[in-house]
Amino acid sequence: MINDAGVRVFISSLNTDINWATISTWLVIAVILSMVGGALGGMMIAGKDLGFKFAAIIGSLFAPAGVIPTLILGLLLLNFLGNY
Repeated sequence: MINDAGVRVFISSLNTDINWATISTWLVIAVILSMVGGALGGMMIAGKDLGFKFAAIIGSLFAPAGVIPTLILGLLLLNFLGNY
């Protein structure tokens, strides 16, 4: 599967091109990683006070709020700088 020509082109376009497919892929990757990081951070910060499950849920819900706009602005900046 990894040796398929379409998969190879898509993987190489993830770090060279900015199009709708790469934007959505990076957005999904960033949201998943931020949710995991937010859950771990919530458990470490407020796990004993709120309970570990509830702190993980709240942390995973609030973490993408900062990541999504940052990712979109970063991709727009890369697209702008790539034109010059």
